[in-house]
Amino acid sequence: MSTQARIRSRELRDARAAAERRSKKRNRAIAAGGGVIIVCLLVAIVVGLVNAAGGGESGTVAAPRGKAVAPAIATPGGALAVGDAAAPVKLEVYLDYMCPFCGRFERANSGELDRMVADGTVRLELYPLSFLDRMSDGSEYSTRAANAVATVADRAPGKLPAFNTALFARQPAEGTKGLSDGEIADLARGAGVPEDVVDAFGDRIFQPWVTTSTAAAFETGIEGTPTVKINGEVFAGDLYTAGPLTSAVAAAEDAR
Repeated sequence: MSTQARIRSRELRDARAAAERRSKKRNRAIAAGGGVIIVCLLVAIVVGLVNAAGGGESGTVAAPRGKAVAPAIATPGGALAVGDAAAPVKLEVYLDYMCPFCGRFERANSGELDRMVADGTVRLELYPLSFLDRMSDGSEYSTRAANAVATVADRAPGKLPAFNTALFARQPAEGTKGLSDGEIADLARGAGVPEDVVDAFGDRIFQPWVTTSTAAAFETGIEGTPTVKINGEVFAGDLYTAGPLTSAVAAAEDAR
């Protein structure tokens, strides 16, 4: 074999050896990458299973997962509707049961609202929100109260106004844990809510609906509570004195 042939043969062997080394290196990299992907998938599966089991703590019971089930009298927009659907005035009230200003609004106007609903002037739409959970020292009071209200709205709607009033009459201060589940249940019983309905509070059936409705309300531009709308227009008058809201409702009725 000539010198040139030997050199060419050696170059071919070296090229094949280098190709084999590159192939082995590439295969090791692919195997390692595949292992990382498998580990990540396993971690994701484990985390998903833990979350599905409700491993987080809320101070009461684990928050339910799943589809938001709306109460029977809920509107598509996330309100609880009370009164005649054909009433000339639609009054929307956005509230949070931990909000002290909502308590002031309720104390000033609840009597007139009840009267206007009863005489067919007003179709009342209540939006029970839960954004002030952060002000209840980890107990999720806003969510628990709103869930109880939604449960009553679903199963004993005639008792909703009285229960709503009772919750604000015993409204806890911001920064506290709020009323216990037992205290909420006692208020419901005092408002005439049937025992089987009260017993369902602990199931927190409507918690996902409360969460979804709260997010939807703020997406529409609501910035805080209480917010009151009369036939779709935000009421800018005095919310904390009896009279101004009633007069605005009467004016809206006359304008129909």
